[in-house]
Amino acid sequence: MVLNTLTVSVAIAPTIIKTCTSHYLDRKPRRQRPTAHISYDEGLNLIRSFLHYASFHTVEEIQAFTSQWVPTPTWVKVDEVTIPSQSITNAADALIAQLGHRGIDKIGGKAWWQWRRDGTNLKAEWIEMRGDHQRRKESGDKGKRVMLYVHGGAYFFGSVDEHRYQMQRHARKLKARCVPIQDPFNLLESLQTIARYRLAPQFPFPCGLHDCLAAYLHLLTVQDPSTIILAGDSAGGGMIVSLLIILRDQGIPLPAGAVLISPWVDLTHSFPSVAGDNTFDYIPSHGFLQRPSEAWPPPNAEDIEQIAMHAVEMVAEKALPRKSTQQERKAAAEDAVRGFSIDHNPKNLNPVGNPDNPAGTDGADARPGNTIPGPGHNLSIMIDGKLIDIKDQIQLYTTNQLISHPLVSPVLQPSLGGLPPLLILTGGGEVLRDEQIYLAHKATNPSKYPPGEAYLNEYPQARDIVDRWKPTYVQLQVWDDLCHVAPTLSFTRPAKYMYRSVAQFSAWALARAQKTEIDIMDDDDVSVISIESERTSDTSSDLRKPRQQFQTIENGVAKGGTVASEQIGKAGDNLPPFRNHMIRQRVDRHGRIYPLGPQSSLPALQMSANEIGVIKPGPVMKWLDAKQVWDKKYAHEKRRVQKQRVKEMAKGFQDFADDDTPPPSALAGRRGLTMSKEKKRHRSMGMSLWSLWGSKHDEKTIHREEQADRNLETGNVTPETNAKPVNGSANIPQARSRSRRRKVSDLGQTTSGHDDDSGFNPLNKELLHKRNEDNEALHPPSDPNLLSPHYVPSLQSPGGESERKLGGENSAKHDGEEVGMTRSASGKIRPTKGGVAFPFSLGRKPDEEGRNASMVTLTGQSGIVGTEGDRADGLQSAEEAEVKRPEVERFVTAREF
Repeated sequence: MVLNTLTVSVAIAPTIIKTCTSHYLDRKPRRQRPTAHISYDEGLNLIRSFLHYASFHTVEEIQAFTSQWVPTPTWVKVDEVTIPSQSITNAADALIAQLGHRGIDKIGGKAWWQWRRDGTNLKAEWIEMRGDHQRRKESGDKGKRVMLYVHGGAYFFGSVDEHRYQMQRHARKLKARCVPIQDPFNLLESLQTIARYRLAPQFPFPCGLHDCLAAYLHLLTVQDPSTIILAGDSAGGGMIVSLLIILRDQGIPLPAGAVLISPWVDLTHSFPSVAGDNTFDYIPSHGFLQRPSEAWPPPNAEDIEQIAMHAVEMVAEKALPRKSTQQERKAAAEDAVRGFSIDHNPKNLNPVGNPDNPAGTDGADARPGNTIPGPGHNLSIMIDGKLIDIKDQIQLYTTNQLISHPLVSPVLQPSLGGLPPLLILTGGGEVLRDEQIYLAHKATNPSKYPPGEAYLNEYPQARDIVDRWKPTYVQLQVWDDLCHVAPTLSFTRPAKYMYRSVAQFSAWALARAQKTEIDIMDDDDVSVISIESERTSDTSSDLRKPRQQFQTIENGVAKGGTVASEQIGKAGDNLPPFRNHMIRQRVDRHGRIYPLGPQSSLPALQMSANEIGVIKPGPVMKWLDAKQVWDKKYAHEKRRVQKQRVKEMAKGFQDFADDDTPPPSALAGRRGLTMSKEKKRHRSMGMSLWSLWGSKHDEKTIHREEQADRNLETGNVTPETNAKPVNGSANIPQARSRSRRRKVSDLGQTTSGHDDDSGFNPLNKELLHKRNEDNEALHPPSDPNLLSPHYVPSLQSPGGESERKLGGENSAKHDGEEVGMTRSASGKIRPTKGGVAFPFSLGRKPDEEGRNASMVTLTGQSGIVGTEGDRADGLQSAEEAEVKRPEVERFVTAREF
């Protein structure tokens, strides 16, 4: 069955109905999870169902489906550009220099990965909000904030169109131009650039990395590096890390910072979380397996030998010797389909004699076989007393021999120091969690986390690099129970907070590099998700009674609710000081920040260096179980593909001048005398609906912003609003724009001198002062004589008293008597004058116009605030006239709303 909008809709419809039903019938297990929100629950299961359905289709079908054209909203401006050939050539030279002669030999040469189909160019898109573009054009500014974004998709699917709604959100939040990289390539005030890089398996490593490097080099010709933020998700995040390594080593100017969203940085799957279940994730536990086609799977070593033999027979028109018996021929046919072999009586497994499993390293005795990827042999591992020899290629991005290459699995780099500041967003429920946590700590302490001895021996020059670079500043956020690349579900509340974290960090990195202030969006007042989330029932149990929640720490990451007293911030807050070059945070689905567990509680950090990059039985068993099903189900298709390759080989291929040997999956190695041209993209109703669903909240928020900026709201306190003016006080006007901007600057977070390893990052006095200033700027009082509607009393007074005195900016002297606030034993806030508390409590929630009826009444009667200058209500100040304290029975209160 073909893969299109109709078939996908039919396939995932049962999942949507089942999820909706179970969500409301079985809510208890979801209570403290992100799946407590129906939008997140539906989105997670929808993606999981799609990936399962897509696995029964070919790689080409998935690539075509996810790269279909998606319309751009009217409020977004998109400009497509072509990357100049000079930038592509310069990128190739830099990559060749990084790989070295030995590295070039390993990947099969230096020409094949530079080849492109005829008539295809490396392209990119500039994406930005139309309003930001107009303002930038009027001011003549070419943009001081650009995000170069590399999309994910396991290196073999996905496109700019599929990720367009995410790019729009990043561009809007950061007020930036976004440059996404497209397929064959795509380019981001904030301008956002997305590059359409070439996808595996037809264009395996290092094709995509070459394209991304070319995009960055072109960007340097039009932008200062201090204005650039690199960003990527999943495979794109891993590509960003490799790109930064090349820039660092080759002396190319580094960007201001980088954002890594669930980066895939270990293709060997050597970390513990990969072997666990994927209850909270949508990534298939067995990896990606697809229906056989011309593109995948590529022939293994034995297949190539058989194909070559059949090709010789066709040319010579003479059959070569074959298996003598029918049983032998049948066994040979089965082996040709099956991508692995099982030796039930393995011999010669002494680790001392195995160069790929060196003796003396941790766990060597438990790892017979070739468990460390390397050239010249198949991967093999002992499972239940049987030696499994893996013949077929596992990852679509590159061969089994190269999955441990440092530019393929950056977690195996000798050092991740010397890089610009990094933000790493990790889902606490995703299967790739551990490698991302390890990556963050390795970058901040390169000497503590070097590669294993096997890799240091493979790359002797790596020993000199381990201690060469200074530690990298890293902000690590682990989000409770969230899935892989949670911002994909941009219509959910957890994703909203993730976008805020990205905007905050990016603005800070840009401000730090440019030594200036960067203003970003603060649209909480007009955000559709913020408004709708207040109406959901699940928030009431979380926010009203935080003390009744419980927390369970598993693998250093919290599961379920958290105690509110541990909260140290909110997603999108100013960055706290770095400690040991790191900010370690755990974030719940409401965006509340807590300290991340100590390093001793994180399994990824307890692993020996010699265990990283080594294949493990758990992931291999999952892959083998699924592989046997696929091999049996699609045996006929695989044999048909092999026969087709025999015919192609007999006709002959075009060779490269430098005698390159491309990987078996590379299209460059199968160039015939006549090749079909790349198919044009078609418009997809399904992709359009997905993009529309993902961006609808942005569109509504933009409309709300425009309305709020266009009509400054003005309101009067009148009897109709349930707050009466008393004693002849004048009506009090108020004007406040609900569309917000706030400035972000570098407050010396990287120079604070903190060097302890407590894992707790409280704000220092300077940062706290800055936060208070930002809050005052965002929520100014409607009148200088009114109590701030966002007043938060201090809770630092000693306990044990029936009422606690609250000082601060709302305490003052009036008529010779001290006025202020107290908190009663029941927790209610009551105004006082002369030590006597008024017989009512103050509400703290303002109305839509920023007013609080109790505060208005207080101002009108008691003069509790405003002891200097003239009163806004027409009364004189305390120095000019005597104001008699009102009797209790004369005091007028109003209903709070």
